[in-house]
Amino acid sequence: MEAFAKNNETELNQNSSLDGVIANHNQEAESETPDDLQSQGDDSMESLMDMYEESFKRFAEGEVVTGRVISVDKDYVLVDIGYKSEGQIPIQEFKDERGNVTAKVRDLVEVMVEFWDEEEEVVILSKEKAAKVKIWDEIKRAHDENGTIEGVITSRVKGGFSVDIGVPAFLPGSQADLRPIRNMDEMVGETFTFKILKYNRKRSNIVLSRRAILEEERDAVRSATLEAIHEGKVVDGIVKNITEYGVFVDLGGVDGLLHITDISWGRVKHPGELFSVGDQITVKVLNLDTEKERVSLGMKQLTEDPWSAAIEKYPVKFRVKGKVVSLTDYGAFVELEEGVEGLIHVSEMSWTRKIRHPSKMVSVGDEVEAMVLDIDPENRRISLGMKQAIPNPWDVISEKYPEGTIIEGRIKNITDFGLFIGIDDGIDGLVHISDISWTKRIKHPGEAYKKGDVVQAKVLEIEKNSERFSLGIKQLEPDPWETVAERYEVGTEITGTVTNVTDFGIFVELEEGIEGLVHVSEISKEKIKTPEGKFEISDVITAKVMNINSDERRIGLSIKRLDGDAEPGGGILSDYIDNIKAPTSAFGEMLKENLQEKLKEEEAEAQAEAEVEVEAEVEAEVEAQAEVEAQAEVEVGAEAEVK
Repeated sequence: MEAFAKNNETELNQNSSLDGVIANHNQEAESETPDDLQSQGDDSMESLMDMYEESFKRFAEGEVVTGRVISVDKDYVLVDIGYKSEGQIPIQEFKDERGNVTAKVRDLVEVMVEFWDEEEEVVILSKEKAAKVKIWDEIKRAHDENGTIEGVITSRVKGGFSVDIGVPAFLPGSQADLRPIRNMDEMVGETFTFKILKYNRKRSNIVLSRRAILEEERDAVRSATLEAIHEGKVVDGIVKNITEYGVFVDLGGVDGLLHITDISWGRVKHPGELFSVGDQITVKVLNLDTEKERVSLGMKQLTEDPWSAAIEKYPVKFRVKGKVVSLTDYGAFVELEEGVEGLIHVSEMSWTRKIRHPSKMVSVGDEVEAMVLDIDPENRRISLGMKQAIPNPWDVISEKYPEGTIIEGRIKNITDFGLFIGIDDGIDGLVHISDISWTKRIKHPGEAYKKGDVVQAKVLEIEKNSERFSLGIKQLEPDPWETVAERYEVGTEITGTVTNVTDFGIFVELEEGIEGLVHVSEISKEKIKTPEGKFEISDVITAKVMNINSDERRIGLSIKRLDGDAEPGGGILSDYIDNIKAPTSAFGEMLKENLQEKLKEEEAEAQAEAEVEVEAEVEAEVEAQAEVEAQAEVEVGAEAEVK
């Protein structure tokens, strides 16, 4: 009964309050005009009745309602939810991480009705449970409507992250971004928007995805980008990745490839020398494949092709300066300007030196001067010459050193066929082995000279076209064969040393370098096949000079003619002629003349036969020597090309 009385008392108080509200309403209505009262009367009474019914409304347990904070004490926060009694919420639900109470009087707060205490006439409310109920409703809505929800990544867990969206949720690592994350710790503490992949309210299990949102954003941007760009359009992008063959540029959801060959008209070794990830660059769309979403980009196409005006800037015979940018086995590439390079072939680097590799003349980074030899703009080729930028020493060498000039130089190289003597301007002169001495038999130039010796020589011939400079050392002195006929008259006796014994005769040295030949037929009156075994090298013999040919450098000697008996026609016939008395008749005179005539003919025939045999043998020797000299000439040419 007491409770019933209290309820009646409460109802009376509420009725009194309602009467007061009606009285106030009537008082306000009196201030209105009759027309206003007529128009607003019905609405006001309806709203008043709603308020009255609301005051008796009882919320069901578990229902979430909105109330207003009416007081805050140390244990509870009282919240008016429009019922007869205020609801209570434990103060702990309004404390933050630091323990500070966040509730303030007149704040609106969503709460859940936990239960009604009829005895104490108290309604127990919960702010936290109301929040959870609301969050689960939001989760369901986001999942069903493909919506999004915001949350904070609180920590890393196995396989991904833990996310606070009001309730704990799981974000798999594969769903955190479009690409694998290098440093996952950097995402902890960050706030992101997520999609709900799946949820289970009973198990409090929620799986999120950030990647799904990023993919949607990327697809939207990509579609817009593909619609906006076209071939030839100049666009801005951000360097996304750098490889050896080019740069990938993000144009806005679409990646384009800037190939290394389209970066610059000049030479680019690696794109990393020019770009860094994150750089903003301007490029031109070269090719667009919307189906495969492939975009080819170019940067050099933003500027004019330097080859378009190259033929006017670099005409043939024009002198240029450039920097060596690359070396190959066959030459050096020189950059004349960005995008324009010319080739200096190894054969065009020096007038005098035989260059095997361009590194012997230039290095990468060197600045060189050259002359344009040829230009082909269509094929982007320019032929350059370094040696053409300086005078050709072979053009002036013949004027500087006319034939007969005596020069002095150092021996730079010794070969089987001669000596190479350094002259000047990188030109070497060759002293052939046959031009070292008039008289000495030299088998190898190294027998008489060594590398580094300073020698004098006479200029014999200069061949500009074949670039040959012929010198002679023996020509510094007169040729002893020019006066040999004066020193060794025909018919005189000489004494010499045997230097060689052959099948056809023996060679006798009359003086140093001057030899004569005693043919086998001139050795003895007796006919012998070979002098071998009868004479030894170094034997000293005496012979008679029979003939001299200075032009062919031959001296014919005879041993058998030292004694008159050994001469052709000698013996009985010769004695008979010498001792014959004066003819007693004309017949006798005729007989003597005939015998003398016959003796002369026999002598002439013998002499001619000997000369023919000597000439044949010497000719064979000369031919053999000519073959040796011809081979030496070939070797000289090869050596000159090498040098």
